Amino acid sequence: MRINLVPNGKKMPEWLNSGIHQYQKQFPSSYNFTLTSLEAQNRKTNKIDRIKTLEGNMLLEAAKGSTKLIDFDELGKQQSSRMSAKSIETWQLHGDNVALIIGGADGLSSELKQQCHYILGLSNLTMAHSIARLLVIEQLYRAHTLLTNHPYHRE
Repeated sequence: MRINLVPNGKKMPEWLNSGIHQYQKQFPSSYNFTLTSLEAQNRKTNKIDRIKTLEGNMLLEAAKGSTKLIDFDELGKQQSSRMSAKSIETWQLHGDNVALIIGGADGLSSELKQQCHYILGLSNLTMAHSIARLLVIEQLYRAHTLLTNHPYHRE
């Protein structure tokens, strides 16, 4: 199994990078985790549809070789931490290469969304994309603790 988080945007605050690093260093080696941050497109010189197309092409290129494409979208299906853990367990069993995609400020093009195997929502709240990145990584760690019966997760 390989998990590749592919978010749009490279400039993150140091506190966020620190939080990401804290979780990432606790991932099991079986995750083969990578974080492939992509440069956001200039919103002053391009139209939104053009931005979505350009960013979509970059996201797909970064996710090349993945057997599962999963988009995080505000309108995506909500799932529990236990359901996320079950998904990771299935990915491990099948040896899937999973790309977790976080689009830019304007979202993803409908063409890219159609190529995704799943479209998931992180919350009904509106949040900065940088926070979504940290939340995804925390949920990956939480799923690991659920699968290994570690006391981090409480219900």
